[in-house]
Amino acid sequence: MKKYIVGFFVLTSHACVLQAASQDALELNVEDLLNVEVTSVSKKAQALNDSAAAIFVITNDDIKRTGATSIPEALRMAPGLDVARIDSNKWAVSSRGFNARFSNKLLVLIDGRNTYSRMFSGTYWENQDVMMEDVERIEVIRGPGATLWGANAVNGVINIITKHSSKTQGGLVAAGGGTEEQGFGAFRYGGKLGEDTTGRVYAKGFKRDQNTNAQGHGAGDDWDKVQGGFRIDSQLSSADELKFQGDLYHSHLNQVLSQPSVVSPYSLTARDKAEAYGGNIMGRWQHTFSTQSDMSLQLFYDYYRRNEEWMSEGRDTFDLDFQHRFGLFDSHELIWGLGYQLTSDRLESSTIFSISPAHRKNQLFSAFVQDEMELIDQTLWLTLGNKFEHNDFTGFEGQPTARLMWAPALNHRLWAGVSRAVRTPSRGEANMRLTTAVVPPSSPFFIPVELALEGNTSLRSEDVIAYEVGYRTTMIKSVSVDVTAFYNDYAHMRDASQGAVYFDPIRGVLVQTFTL
Repeated sequence: MKKYIVGFFVLTSHACVLQAASQDALELNVEDLLNVEVTSVSKKAQALNDSAAAIFVITNDDIKRTGATSIPEALRMAPGLDVARIDSNKWAVSSRGFNARFSNKLLVLIDGRNTYSRMFSGTYWENQDVMMEDVERIEVIRGPGATLWGANAVNGVINIITKHSSKTQGGLVAAGGGTEEQGFGAFRYGGKLGEDTTGRVYAKGFKRDQNTNAQGHGAGDDWDKVQGGFRIDSQLSSADELKFQGDLYHSHLNQVLSQPSVVSPYSLTARDKAEAYGGNIMGRWQHTFSTQSDMSLQLFYDYYRRNEEWMSEGRDTFDLDFQHRFGLFDSHELIWGLGYQLTSDRLESSTIFSISPAHRKNQLFSAFVQDEMELIDQTLWLTLGNKFEHNDFTGFEGQPTARLMWAPALNHRLWAGVSRAVRTPSRGEANMRLTTAVVPPSSPFFIPVELALEGNTSLRSEDVIAYEVGYRTTMIKSVSVDVTAFYNDYAHMRDASQGAVYFDPIRGVLVQTFTL
């Protein structure tokens, strides 16, 4: 199945972000704001104004002014993102369409750690949390970022970046409560662990009330969560820097489930108290050879467990990433890297859900290279790159990009790009069987008919060829304009085909199977 999406977006922004925590926002004009450093577009520090992508930055100061208490709430500030709250404990977030609970075309990172779940190719937003006071900035890219970040960065990339521990010294306590946010609190303490080493620890928790349904009754979706973690930053030498951080969390999520049944009344509505817990630990070493060359090595391990009435999932993820940046012939800047990921899951079935095999390991191998060429000094730049991946679902995938940036004048930037990105099949799409509904006995079938959705191990990746063009300028000192137009050509979009009805002694079964 092919699908086309055309978009046009205009953003006019006033002074809304900070270049550094030490500067007062009132002292910054738009020219300063466009020089805010971002790292998600090219995997290196560069000015937002020089980024050949549709990018928006949410800073800690923005979060303070809005009073956002969670990452999805903060993301409401980003133009071009679809952010919807489904109930008290579930969110739907996407870029450039396709928004749903299990949106599968948006890649989300926290300090470079991938939060992607192989089960459904998306993010459990209720699991992803940080101490909001420690967020330095959130970089939001609308459009493909697969050449650098890999599969599933189809329509956008969100990178949540927390502060260096040297910027969070001393103690901080925050607490409050109300009718909806019934109680919340956070504690953080930072200190020096050595002459060139700083660290911090934090703990936070909250309890949020249930929503009210259309009939005026409680919706049964209240929830609570506790989380804690640490971060250590050490300047090992003038050329070497080490970062080490980790988090643990545990939550209870109340929800109301409607489960199909092959016996009368054929659908059962019940309250379920889901449990989610997990943790992660990450280390990153960076070595600087010169102002034109550096390398980094990042390793992280992530574990989570999710227990619900209809399914239980446990997943371990081990991820290794290496990258190297260097200048070549004065006019070229190359970045290349290698990556490896191993994910292992354990899934438990129920009366409506099953998966085979119940335990599976998947490996992902990747390599990328990107060359930024300065064609005309301080005026015209061309960026070419490609990401090569091999996964256990579809084999080899290539995700190239070409981007051109033109600066006809100091305060004007015109850019264009064409990219390919893929969304690989999820574990569920390949191996699951899910009863979606049961039709009560009626003509022509006088027994209940179960509607079942089955996975397909022969699925191909969804892919998009994205064409983008953008323009940003500083009209006057207090106003900037950012205009982006895009055309997305999708292929192999996921669908389901209907098969024949078969019967056993107590029911009929109508199976739908995932197809291209």
